[in-house]
Amino acid sequence: MENFWLTTESAGRRVGFVHYGTTHMMWLIAFALFTVAVCLLYRRADEKRRRWLRIALVCLLFADELFKVMCLLISDQFIPKYLPLHLCSINIFVFAVHAVKPSKLLDNFLYTICIPASLAALLFPTWTKLPSDSFMHIHSFTVHILLAAYPIMIATSGEFRPDIRRVPKCLLLLVGMAIPVYFI
Repeated sequence: MENFWLTTESAGRRVGFVHYGTTHMMWLIAFALFTVAVCLLYRRADEKRRRWLRIALVCLLFADELFKVMCLLISDQFIPKYLPLHLCSINIFVFAVHAVKPSKLLDNFLYTICIPASLAALLFPTWTKLPSDSFMHIHSFTVHILLAAYPIMIATSGEFRPDIRRVPKCLLLLVGMAIPVYFI
């Protein structure tokens, strides 16, 4: 339990896991199994159940973010860096809008921006110095698993077809979110 409260700032130079070692591979297997399960559930669901699944995943994302914030506050380690203003955290809000009111722009944003970004985080995590029993290690993997599973679930459902013509609008949306975050 001594490692539970460690963050990247308090972990020092420790090495919690190595890329593609046992710990990392177990998380990637968990990601694959979870994603296949939600994709199958979503694909077989009617529209009412699909909406419920989208909202359920968004609720899990918010709960995961709340878990992180509560642990940081309890351990007196909350700093502005942990505000939900990183690309991954901002996507939680994009997913919340999408869960309630899907649109072609958001569908394509999920496909072109969110899937590659969340997969890159899972495949090349930057939190390797965190021990596997720290809350930040757990949060970092679980939030990125959810961030990858949601758009993959949408993309594999057949609900939309990616449209290369919408990529500039997706990039514009990304820049539109990044500019205010930069000043904050």
